[in-house]
Amino acid sequence: MELSILLVFIIIGVTILLFVTEFFAIDKIAFLIIIALVLLQLTTPEEAISGFSNPAVITILSLMILAIGLEDNGVIQWLTRGIKQLKLLPLLILTPAFMVVSATISSFISTTAVVIIFIKIISQLAERYNFSSSKLLMPVSFAGILGGSCTLMGTSTNLLVNSIARQSGVEAFSFFEFTKYGLIFLAIGIVFMTIASRFLPKDPSADLQSEYDIDNYIFTVKISAESDLVGKTISEIDFMAEELATPLKLIRDKNVINAPGRYVEIKAEDNLILMSTFEHVNELVQKHELVINERRRDAQRKKFDNGGIENESDMTYVELLILPGSKLIGNTLKHMRRMSLNGAYPIAIKKRLNLRNTKERLIRKNLNEINIKPGDRLLVELQEQQLRRMYALENVAILNQHEYEPAVPLHRKFTALFILLGVIGLAASGVFSILAASLTGVAALLIFKLISLENIYHRVNWQIIFLLAGMIPLGIAMSNSGADVWISDQLMKLLQGQPPMMVVGLLFGVTMLLSGFISNNATAIK
Repeated sequence: MELSILLVFIIIGVTILLFVTEFFAIDKIAFLIIIALVLLQLTTPEEAISGFSNPAVITILSLMILAIGLEDNGVIQWLTRGIKQLKLLPLLILTPAFMVVSATISSFISTTAVVIIFIKIISQLAERYNFSSSKLLMPVSFAGILGGSCTLMGTSTNLLVNSIARQSGVEAFSFFEFTKYGLIFLAIGIVFMTIASRFLPKDPSADLQSEYDIDNYIFTVKISAESDLVGKTISEIDFMAEELATPLKLIRDKNVINAPGRYVEIKAEDNLILMSTFEHVNELVQKHELVINERRRDAQRKKFDNGGIENESDMTYVELLILPGSKLIGNTLKHMRRMSLNGAYPIAIKKRLNLRNTKERLIRKNLNEINIKPGDRLLVELQEQQLRRMYALENVAILNQHEYEPAVPLHRKFTALFILLGVIGLAASGVFSILAASLTGVAALLIFKLISLENIYHRVNWQIIFLLAGMIPLGIAMSNSGADVWISDQLMKLLQGQPPMMVVGLLFGVTMLLSGFISNNATAIK
């Protein structure tokens, strides 16, 4: 064995060891590989950095940006929102239904983005309909992986292998070349996971959630004249029927209705006092034109009337814990809205859990009479640049900061969706390569201002890009040193006379074993 071949194998061995032990971050490992190849003269400096210009790497980067644009413009949430209607199905049918939808979307969109959205949906459904989220989370995760294997653009590994194959002189894959095989694996996976999900452990926290309803925030929301809730009764409002939010009171013209019944009709300018989580209320405010901060709404209208536009992107929500000795103790939510709270506007309160703070007591008590006590939590709205002023509040701890998510106009969703369909159509028809189609899609997102370059810089997973850029020259080094030919000769001697099924099975098994310890992209390149 020549020294150059031995050096390549040493680098591969050290790389695998570093991946398995996670001694360094994957992007740092990739950078060290590039340096090692240059110093040991296994590649030229130009070959060592060629991974950064590799078509597969740029294609994967473009698809990442497309996924970010789709997520930011609500397209992924839009596509998956309809699956909530499947909640009435029994779990035996619910599992394959979730897997089919997840796999279908993952065939064209980043699996990670899809699974994240499904995690949110499943968690909400599990909480609302009292079933264990673990029964669906693992099947959806596997479906995302299997669905990504159905098309050439479904996963970065497919694109990477296709690029390396083309560079080696092998005929490239078409967009749907291996779709039928992917569908076979998907069908087997759905059947297996539907059966196996029954034996998954139950989430022990699921049974306890009903005991902690009081831990939700108490919000006051105003029904705007533009809201689609105007004219509906409580029973006709979907989020109340599904217990996303519990109505404690309805205030209309200074008249208070405690625990409003099913047939109470909602009118414009009504104030609803709801008990719910921040995530649910934030979604409801956007969907149903509700108002949780009248002061900011009035300021927006005034600024708009004067020809200006209020920038909502710098707004944030912060959760404050009231500690003993705080000057806020004894104040009510109404009083604190009138006083200066270092630029913050209190929008909700979460009472400390104890035997006295029951839902029934909160219904009977006037919200204005609920005093702030040690252990209570406040949710305040403020501008991002004013966040540092919260630290000046004595005996108040900042617990969480929630991102502000402004409503996405419908035309932005349609535009982003049409861009995705255009990318898929151009790539699948062969009019453009996947690289050209994905770059065109990114350009369209930028032209229509559906995503900003600053957002791209912060949201792209650059670790993956560096990993790919570092592993690709390792393949070049194997070719330069003759290590690939040496491995082929040894495999031919080992597998000589063996049936083709045995050869394919052995390669499949070794690949699967390696990808269990190191990145699947790195395994594919090796």
